[in-house]
Amino acid sequence: MMLASSLLTAIPGLRHAFFTREGGVSTGIYDSLNGGVGSRDDPAHVRENRARMATAMGVAPDHFLTVYQVHSPDVAVVSGPWPTEARPHADAIVTRTPGLAIGITTADCGPVLFADAKARVIGAAHAGWKGALTGVLEATVAAMEKLGAERQGIVAAIGPLIRQRSYEVGAEFVTRFTEVDAENADFFVPSSRDGHAMFDLAGFIRSRLENAGVLMIDDLGDDTYSDDRFFSYRRSVHRHDGDYGRHVHAIALETP
Repeated sequence: MMLASSLLTAIPGLRHAFFTREGGVSTGIYDSLNGGVGSRDDPAHVRENRARMATAMGVAPDHFLTVYQVHSPDVAVVSGPWPTEARPHADAIVTRTPGLAIGITTADCGPVLFADAKARVIGAAHAGWKGALTGVLEATVAAMEKLGAERQGIVAAIGPLIRQRSYEVGAEFVTRFTEVDAENADFFVPSSRDGHAMFDLAGFIRSRLENAGVLMIDDLGDDTYSDDRFFSYRRSVHRHDGDYGRHVHAIALETP
């Protein structure tokens, strides 16, 4: 049902999970632990799935929080629960409040969970290519610092995402990255198709974290596209599924 980072697991008083698609009640293309409020799955199934994930995180369902993601560098700072319909538009969440599970949803994009064990500050970021390129990871670290974290004390864990062997992009995509920084060319290798390349999203995320001063980084290494334990937007497009499930990946400070 869920995967864990060894670095985050070693921190006392912390719970976290990179949830797989297993252990839920959804059926068909959403089988089975679909947490995507924005999907076309039965809303009752999504609520039950999220309630199961909340239980696994040790919190009440209304304390299992995600944002309305818009592929931005924006970060929500949370100190209490919000209704699902009132969730802020952002792509990362940070908190220092125990008893809240903060999470982000993905289906190929990069989930990154953060924790400063000493300061007791945590964060979760949705790092798709656009958010990573425009600074969502750096913004998450900065927001954690405002709550008392120190970047050299932050542990970051990169969860399941589409890996380079599965992520073919066009020449215009490569140009978008290299126009920002010529060294971004290092995250692309030639594809078997002319004019295309394979993009290393995980490597790009790691590089952005390291450049931001976060050096304790764990990468689970899973590929959402090639591994059927995970939902994948790109795989759903290639299979003409019409829609796709979403994972929730979450982190929480346990209540003393």
